[in-house]
Amino acid sequence: MITDKTKQIIPGIILAFIFSIFCQGINNVIGIELFGTPKSPISTVLIAILLGIIMGNAFTPRPGFMIGLEFTQNYILKLGIILLGIRLSFEELLKFGSVAIPLVLICICCVLVLIKLIIKKLEISSNMAYLIAIGTSVCGATAIVATAPVVKAKKTEIAYAIANITLFGVIAMLTYPYFANYFFDGNELKAGLFLGTSIHETSQVAAAGLIYDQQFNSPETLNIATVTKLIRNTFLVILIPLFALLYSRGQIEKSDYSILNIFPLFVVGFVGMIFVRNIGDQIFLSEINSAETWSSFIEITKIFTTLFLTMAMSAIGLSINLSELREMGIKPFVVGFIAATTVGIVSILTMEYFGKFFI
Repeated sequence: MITDKTKQIIPGIILAFIFSIFCQGINNVIGIELFGTPKSPISTVLIAILLGIIMGNAFTPRPGFMIGLEFTQNYILKLGIILLGIRLSFEELLKFGSVAIPLVLICICCVLVLIKLIIKKLEISSNMAYLIAIGTSVCGATAIVATAPVVKAKKTEIAYAIANITLFGVIAMLTYPYFANYFFDGNELKAGLFLGTSIHETSQVAAAGLIYDQQFNSPETLNIATVTKLIRNTFLVILIPLFALLYSRGQIEKSDYSILNIFPLFVVGFVGMIFVRNIGDQIFLSEINSAETWSSFIEITKIFTTLFLTMAMSAIGLSINLSELREMGIKPFVVGFIAATTVGIVSILTMEYFGKFFI
């Protein structure tokens, strides 16, 4: 039996699905018809985001679609990220994770220290600066929403901080894949680490990694970027209590945060899919009759992964309201720009000058 809540989300999900298929069609036309190549020079995800922003601001989606679009960019996105785990082995997870952790730590510490220093230079509330800092250094809007109650942030401060993450995250998502390929000269490990540490939202990292994969035929970079970003997400468990400690000077109320509420559970799902992949390889690949079926299952899962992520990017593009970003004022965006630039520069410098110690 279909519930009322299900009926509410279905139109938006269908819109995101149709829009993603439409964007794939545009990609095929550009690649095959215009350029005569097997692959378009523009990624399907990139088309979905840009066209979604254009369409979403030219024609405001009806309220009936917005619930489903929000569901798509929250839950179908997470499902797509979970399914990304089917691409990885245990050895790759340990390899990428051991490399990513020190880099993530350095980036987080540098951004937090810098924001602390520039608060006094700009007339901006410390609450908003903290929200921008943790959103930039950890996991975007999720980190902002989780931190807001701890530092007693106002709704306007939360809105400004999320607007920062949206603006600079989208810019990075669209440009960093091409910059990373050029700057790191096709080095998949460094490109993946850079995308995973310097882009804000999990959805934006997944999209950037997918763009890189589609344009430069590098699923390895997508895997590395995803693992790096999920490691960043888990630092919420440490930073939320730390922010509570700094804010209340040791008087932390238990109701201010809950590890269960702030821990990104889709990380567990992602690791679970890695278990599924590796256990399946051990069981099925040893038998000729089962090996083909298992390989087909993996390929189908990869197709659904790309579809779900493209649907999520379509929903995000359709939901971005540019007029709201214009109304936010300039000073918070200066802080956001400094934070976004810093995390990218620190990531590059760390890999270029200290990479030999952990890469």
